[in-house]
Amino acid sequence: MSEQKVTIRRAPKVPVFLILGGALGAVVTLVLTMSQPVDPSVGYAASYGYFLLYGLPAGVLLGAIVALVLDRVSRRRARTVTAEVTTVEAPAIEGELLDD
Repeated sequence: MSEQKVTIRRAPKVPVFLILGGALGAVVTLVLTMSQPVDPSVGYAASYGYFLLYGLPAGVLLGAIVALVLDRVSRRRARTVTAEVTTVEAPAIEGELLDD
């Protein structure tokens, strides 16, 4: 048995923040598109799709920034503890070939 120093911290799951940021960007784009008058020659769906090209990446970028800030905070709150390392060998099973 031996002892080893390890660092424990709660890191954010970055893909979750990217997906939630993209969803938030899509919802904000939807609200902003609905609040403006629709051009009859273009239509509502086309306007929403066009502005979604800007809103979705902006939301993903915002989610990434939030995840990076939370990751930086979690690094400051990290703790170093001592862990015991044990090595366990599996017992031989009857009928199994043993390595020499």
